[in-house]
Amino acid sequence: MDSIVVKGGQPLSGQIQIAGAKNAALTLMPATLLSEEPLTLTNAPRLSDIKTMTALLQSLGVEVTAMKDGNVQVLSSHALTSTTADYDIVRKMRASNLVLGPLLARHHQAVVSLPGGCAIGARPMDIHVTALEALGAEIELKDGYLHAVAKGGLKGAKVALRFASVGATENVLMAATLAKGTTVIENAAREPEIVDLVKCLRAMGAQIEGEGTSTITVEGVDRLGAASHAVVTDRIELGTYMLAPVFAGGEVECLGGRLDLVGSFVEKLDAAGVSVTETQAGLKVSRANGRAKAVDVTTEVFPGFPTDLQAQMMAMLCTAEGTSVLEEKIFENRFMHAPELVRMGAQIEVHGGTATVHGVDRLKGAPVMATDLRASVSLILAGLAAEGETIVSRVYHLDRGYEHVEEKLGAVGAQIERVTG
Repeated sequence: MDSIVVKGGQPLSGQIQIAGAKNAALTLMPATLLSEEPLTLTNAPRLSDIKTMTALLQSLGVEVTAMKDGNVQVLSSHALTSTTADYDIVRKMRASNLVLGPLLARHHQAVVSLPGGCAIGARPMDIHVTALEALGAEIELKDGYLHAVAKGGLKGAKVALRFASVGATENVLMAATLAKGTTVIENAAREPEIVDLVKCLRAMGAQIEGEGTSTITVEGVDRLGAASHAVVTDRIELGTYMLAPVFAGGEVECLGGRLDLVGSFVEKLDAAGVSVTETQAGLKVSRANGRAKAVDVTTEVFPGFPTDLQAQMMAMLCTAEGTSVLEEKIFENRFMHAPELVRMGAQIEVHGGTATVHGVDRLKGAPVMATDLRASVSLILAGLAAEGETIVSRVYHLDRGYEHVEEKLGAVGAQIERVTG
């Protein structure tokens, strides 16, 4: 099993190219199911989650061709062979459930395993189900699978989401493109990945208005066609690498970075004394002299502070001046990285969904274990600021959401390597 070894204390300098967004690509890929004609995605990230989605789509009969070392994908759903998404693939990745809406829309039926095989309430698939039922789908849970049919096709309707779920918004949005009539999605998610999906669907011929707001209106069309679409910059990878020079010192330019993707995050960096400036190519980040300042963080749906940057921010605040309080409002059990940071000398107290971080002068390298995707990269970042050597094990999580971390950080001066075994 691979590990990442980091030796701290080396300032960073240079440029890091930010990849296309994982969460956007995982939504764009199932959009191919809505059309018989090919969908071409450029700026596609090269990650294990993308391979998982590719395997799922191929199991349905989608032809997927990767070009330019996987950076370009051509997907064609002209001849599907199945409308069943099996547990063996779906269990690996929550985003697999995004085939449900497109399959219902175009083929009027779908059988999709629950993510991880858990009850609906544990991962809020109930929001997806209720939204699609509003469009006329009949959905029944049997043996861990959602059995869905739309006799005569889906029909436009008013869909009020009880929570601004990104996944549910994406599922019902794709389904509504081929529904008969008008669909109005209220309390829709506003994330950049939603806006990116709409941009792609519009290129395919969909009629959609209101993306980026809490109300999205979709006029159903008879069919969607071919399109080419560039995947939006990954705002979570962007935020992660923006933090690297805050840990290690120095200055890094994140190529492809945009302020509109990370506005609330940059506000916290500014309050912490971190310099962020726009350049023609992206965003340049450097830490002011001395330690960063403590700030309080509450995760929220977009445009609030992203839950997927909470672990990285906590790691940064471990060496900030003062005491910070982080409140996690999106996901349960999202502080599993805290005990590993404590192994490195951090002072963190966790009570339910709140973590209190008392900044220390310096962290110390230690063997630590990644518990999830974002926790893994937070420990690598912490290693950049630590004395001695940090060994991060179980980094298979890392490869789900970050391509070539050791190469990207190594190119700007970090002492980092992957050890296989």
